[in-house]
Amino acid sequence: MAKVTSKYQVTVPRTIVERYNIRPGDNIDWVAAGETILIIPPSKQPAARDRDSRLRLFDQATERQRRRRSTHKTQRPRNRGWRREDLYGRGRPH
Repeated sequence: MAKVTSKYQVTVPRTIVERYNIRPGDNIDWVAAGETILIIPPSKQPAARDRDSRLRLFDQATERQRRRRSTHKTQRPRNRGWRREDLYGRGRPH
């Protein structure tokens, strides 16, 4: 088990350092995962993408979102026994 210092630093256990080939100066990602924290070593981090591939991924995500919106049916409001206008006059003398 590692201890957090007063400067919020953590020592990585030697077995982990050797197993994942972690070196001084490496960037390690810390990812919140529910009740746990994932620590992602440099060898497992995704490679940086160039501008064109990032734009292509963005365009693909945008198209997926457009398709979702086109198939989503908006439901009409049900009769709730009140109207939106009733809320604006609530509590005021008539």
